[in-house]
Amino acid sequence: MTTWDRRTAVLCVALGLAGLLGLRARQAAYAGEEKAATTTPRDLTADDFFQLKDVEDPQLSPEGKWVAYTVATRDLKEDKTQKQVWMVPTTGGEAVPMTSKTTSSSHPRWSPDGKYLAFLSARSEGKAQVWLLNRNGGEALQLTETIQDVDDFEWSPSSNSVALVLRDPSPEEITAAKEKDKDAEKTKPKTPRPLVIDRLQFKLDEMGFLDRRRSHLYVVDLSTRKVTQITSGDYDDTEPAWSPDGHSLAFTSNRTEEPDRNFNTDIWVVASGNPDQGKTMLRLTSNPGADASPAWSPDGRWVTYVSQVDVKAFDYGTHHLAVVPAKGGAETLLTQALDRNVIKPRFSADGQTIYFMMEDDGAHPLAQIPASGGEVTRAIGGRQNVNSYSVGKDGKVAAQVGDPSRPPEISLLENGKIRRLTITNDALMAQLRLGDVEYAHFRSKDGTEVAGYLYKPPAYSAAMRYPTLLRIHGGPVDQYDAEFNFQAHLFAANGYVVLTPNPRGSSGYGQKFSQAIFADWGNKDYDDVMAEVDYAIAQGIADPARLGVGGWSYGGILTDHVLIHTDRFKAAISGASEFLYIANYGHDHYQREWEYELGLPWKNRAAWEKISPFNSVEKIVTPTLVMGGDADWNVPLNNGELLYQSLKRLGRTTELVVYPGEPHGLTKPTHMKDRMERYLIWYGQYVKGEKPTEPSKPAN
Repeated sequence: MTTWDRRTAVLCVALGLAGLLGLRARQAAYAGEEKAATTTPRDLTADDFFQLKDVEDPQLSPEGKWVAYTVATRDLKEDKTQKQVWMVPTTGGEAVPMTSKTTSSSHPRWSPDGKYLAFLSARSEGKAQVWLLNRNGGEALQLTETIQDVDDFEWSPSSNSVALVLRDPSPEEITAAKEKDKDAEKTKPKTPRPLVIDRLQFKLDEMGFLDRRRSHLYVVDLSTRKVTQITSGDYDDTEPAWSPDGHSLAFTSNRTEEPDRNFNTDIWVVASGNPDQGKTMLRLTSNPGADASPAWSPDGRWVTYVSQVDVKAFDYGTHHLAVVPAKGGAETLLTQALDRNVIKPRFSADGQTIYFMMEDDGAHPLAQIPASGGEVTRAIGGRQNVNSYSVGKDGKVAAQVGDPSRPPEISLLENGKIRRLTITNDALMAQLRLGDVEYAHFRSKDGTEVAGYLYKPPAYSAAMRYPTLLRIHGGPVDQYDAEFNFQAHLFAANGYVVLTPNPRGSSGYGQKFSQAIFADWGNKDYDDVMAEVDYAIAQGIADPARLGVGGWSYGGILTDHVLIHTDRFKAAISGASEFLYIANYGHDHYQREWEYELGLPWKNRAAWEKISPFNSVEKIVTPTLVMGGDADWNVPLNNGELLYQSLKRLGRTTELVVYPGEPHGLTKPTHMKDRMERYLIWYGQYVKGEKPTEPSKPAN
């Protein structure tokens, strides 16, 4: 963004020109609507995914007049995803770009005094650093010059300093710094050094093999640029939150004797000017489960956080809202009766209310509760999805809000009413014709009520039965939310009815519902996903002779279970799945989860073998496309290879697609497009009987 653009934005604030900007935005919107009215809406295509922009991370300015946020775009030609910081007036009007398109920027945060807008960016192919935009104008200034990436940061209440989260630098980063060489590639040895590993948890998806380098908290002074380390040790310290007086920082850390052996994290408090690097600290929580996401009350007396108290349930256990006195004392759960997962709590400006996001019945509302406890109500409810938000000093709330028919945009909650501020994707959406989305409840085999979404083709006719795809979500502790599911809409645009159930194991329906599949994968959850298939057939919607199934991660895992239970499906796609679970131990990054759920494999082998689809592979007759990334440490490719090799050896119809260099979630836009096109080709050939084609070649 040019200096002139930013000064224009500042001038708009100073002169109160938001009304004029709003007029311009409305004129543009009317023009778009008029154009759409004269153009026949078209069906969604895979290419539209790369025209859609992800609007995220809303941040209210201190005076409440602007919301900063990020817009992510996927560039097929450059084969990367870029983020740009924007801001929009809370009164409505034209959004203003604050950073350049050429370098990705993220995590916008206003200084409490309103002078700066800070963000993270790795410019000139360097490390991610904190940059500052002065609202009086001028180019962005680099605040930090650390030899490693800045992972996270938070402003102090005085705006005089910033807390940083930094991972200990690697030997290569240290060498490069000593030689004052910004290009670390020049300092790398021709032959890579051997990796010496001594941790129990020794790998992590997207990070690879783990050493003893840890993440710690630092504070950088704005005036001197001096960086002071305030925590240390063989522990990871994250989620810094400043006390209102600026004297302390609350943070999340597992400081047990062996952090790699358990799921415990606690809330700690350390002095912001700590001279001993965290040797003197206050531990606020004693729960042996996971405590995280601390936030202070405005008067500094309380810290709210998220607490998972059922240690044995680990991932399946409900995450509750809790509070604890900031000087130490009894920990109190405020939402134990709610039995829904709570996410990112924040106090209101007057300290009387705590806001939080939650998972509930296939939706993701913004909820609120009195700070002293009481009734939970929805601040932003309905069949909508709130994925991020910020609370203003004047009671306003800026939130990222979407629903099944529209991608998320930034909205403002003010005086109990919600108003959309951004129109980032409106021009594209006006061109598209989407089918209806229904949220249905149905009964599983044992009578349990289950729910899920049902997507219909745009030209749906109740007089017809349609080829139908069962698409299973990952997790398993997750849920299909009331969000814009591009993939489901794409399948619907290609003539399919799409079923996206939330079977047992899913979050959003209580701990008992989630924990029902503990050490028993592919049983009740299989019954539940098939219940939506049977529901769609009974409703006269799905064609029982043209069914397909598939999913990614746990969606692929449960797909494998579906295939050993039934031959009702004409085609399957198993993405990033597990097939012989014992082959995962020591190869994926879930050693703790496996041990908690199934026990040690050499002591409890029967439990591992009982639920492994590999042992029933001969039952699979469905044409199956197997997919995965070769850098995936979450669900490593070796299980997909096991599935493919077994099916190939048995003479079944199968194919293996490997995405080079990709972790669990694909990162390259060209790979994302290739995957969508292969989905359509495979289902088209085996579900609809279409002639097979080849995916389009990358533009670059």
